[in-house]
Amino acid sequence: MTERTAPSPPTSGETPWWRDALTAHWPLWAGFLVMLVPTLAGLGREVWSMEIGAHGPIVLATGLWLITQCLPDMRARHSPARALPIVLILALAVPLYVFGRAYDFISLEAAGVYGAMLALAYRLAGWPALRHNIFPFVYLGFLVPPPGWLIDQATAPLRTLVSTVATALLQPLGYPIQREGVTLFVGSYQMLVEDACAGMNSIVGLTAITLFYIYLLHKASWRYSLLLVALIIPVAIFVNIIRVIVLILLTYYAGDGVAQGFLHVTTGIVLFTLALAAMFGIDWLLQRLLGDRLGANA
Repeated sequence: MTERTAPSPPTSGETPWWRDALTAHWPLWAGFLVMLVPTLAGLGREVWSMEIGAHGPIVLATGLWLITQCLPDMRARHSPARALPIVLILALAVPLYVFGRAYDFISLEAAGVYGAMLALAYRLAGWPALRHNIFPFVYLGFLVPPPGWLIDQATAPLRTLVSTVATALLQPLGYPIQREGVTLFVGSYQMLVEDACAGMNSIVGLTAITLFYIYLLHKASWRYSLLLVALIIPVAIFVNIIRVIVLILLTYYAGDGVAQGFLHVTTGIVLFTLALAAMFGIDWLLQRLLGDRLGANA
């Protein structure tokens, strides 16, 4: 069996390989940047400024960093790319981008740019290199915001669950709270459990950051990785139940203006941090409870 050696750095006077890739394929890079730059600006205005997309800049920065770490291995595994997969990907990505850009559907526009990125990566590296380093490119898929109708469908049962549990916990304590669907009546105030309080924001952001954490520390143990990913949903729901209870108490004691103002966003940030810390704590605990088994199954 031959041993693969890491690619040697360029010697003095030799053009770095990444510079060759840029100059040799500059029309592809130019076309991709024409698509990418306005889409990033749109994501910053329409998505990253809201809770549902607050994880976007983190995913972008960490995803690009992961790709830079994979570049030496991708160079070593480079192979020629076939034209047919590139044509098929672009045949889907470009119409999505054009339609989303023309009709202001940021989800479709971002999906088109993501597809173009995959086509460009495949063209430059080839399938073996891309397959062996696929995680950073899958991870960057979290930059594509889910469409509004999907969020509504996905959060409908979560909103009902969160509002039901919060009501059931506060009513025995003597608080005047009633529930009608996802609408809560607290004294003289009325609250609507929206998507932000249903766990969708936490689930998307937690999944992205937890996957990044898993990839760095546990990528050799896929079963354990799946276990951690499966725990994201209950942790997110639990944290958002706490958030709704806190907002109910703020509304009851301080009024609707206080609860729906600055503190509404602040509680989201604080409890998201708590959820992330909970995932790290669960990992720490499982590592000590299942340490030997994890080593055997890695």
